[in-house]
Amino acid sequence: MKINRRDFLKTTALTSLYFAGFGSPTFATDGPKKNLVVIMLRGGMDGLCAIPVKGDKNFEKLRSKINLDKTLQLTSDFDLHPALKTFKRLWDQNLGAAVHATNIPYTGRSHFDGQNLMESGGKIPYQVKTGWLGRGMKTAGLTGEGLALALPMPLLIRGVSMNNNYFPVGDKLPSKTTLGLIQQAYKDYDEKLLSETLKIVMTRDLKNSGSDENWSLASNAGEQLSKPNGPRVAVFEVDGFDTHAAQGATNGAHADCLSDYDRIISGLKQAMTKEAFNNTLIITLTEFGRTIKQNSSNGTEHGYGSAIFLAGGLVKKAQVHTDWPGLKKKELFEGRDLNSTIDARSVYASAMSTVFDVDFKLMQKEVFWGEDLQNLSDKLFKA
Repeated sequence: MKINRRDFLKTTALTSLYFAGFGSPTFATDGPKKNLVVIMLRGGMDGLCAIPVKGDKNFEKLRSKINLDKTLQLTSDFDLHPALKTFKRLWDQNLGAAVHATNIPYTGRSHFDGQNLMESGGKIPYQVKTGWLGRGMKTAGLTGEGLALALPMPLLIRGVSMNNNYFPVGDKLPSKTTLGLIQQAYKDYDEKLLSETLKIVMTRDLKNSGSDENWSLASNAGEQLSKPNGPRVAVFEVDGFDTHAAQGATNGAHADCLSDYDRIISGLKQAMTKEAFNNTLIITLTEFGRTIKQNSSNGTEHGYGSAIFLAGGLVKKAQVHTDWPGLKKKELFEGRDLNSTIDARSVYASAMSTVFDVDFKLMQKEVFWGEDLQNLSDKLFKA
């Protein structure tokens, strides 16, 4: 029987959620536990739909059928999609920010290659077998034992032995069908390890109850992250950003995906203690942006530059940090896409340096092979 990740998620009726870092503290600090939450926006999030630039008539003309008819105000230069209500409330409290005109250093237009690189942090697809977050955790000394029960464990967190990872399975124990799928997926792994991990999963008190799946999972995650000996890292996934047709504007497919992201940060915020949220950073990850021009199906094609959302108490201030390239034809990447002027890996290296209390240069060396990255820690995050 051949199974894939999407079938597995349908079988378990869950959005992917992974935890890491249980056990005794291993960071080089005696201060409060800091948490890092990564939300992967799969499909290519349209940064210009989520955070549209103001007053560019050419841009409005190129998107005449998918322009937003209302927005939430951020700055004198940028607005916010109205689906992001929770993010706007955080912004108003200096708990939300964004980095615009950014992307991983990938200029192709393949989901497979792009998603591999956004998780690995490399430049050549499939060459690196570990993820930048996993390497960052290893560099910070966040190690343990265990196996994440997902199909498969996301590349993003590979590279460190994960202590007590789990994939929440709802109010009941996994069905025989689900267990069969898990065993099929991990048939090449050590059977004893798999058996022990299944026992951990089936005894978890984490539930997935309620009609709003994303909010429910995030709420449970927030409770776990708030525990002093709880997880330090959580990874979510939101699918559906590949909007080639009927992208929509204020409402529609892309708005629905942004709402999924917004419900995750809402669930986290409401469930976490004030102290825990004040020591948490929530950051997004996507493989590429979308084209400037809408297509004949009122959608957008694969692009280049996009945006990163930042939320939580470790955000320095409400700001759209950008080296804005402009949207004139000559300023676009290959004459069609928002350009990327900030390597997204600079943001991720800075985020891990801040949350894991590890020197940026060490993160740069150990996680990203000494690549020429900017230390944005002081600009984006609280020490």
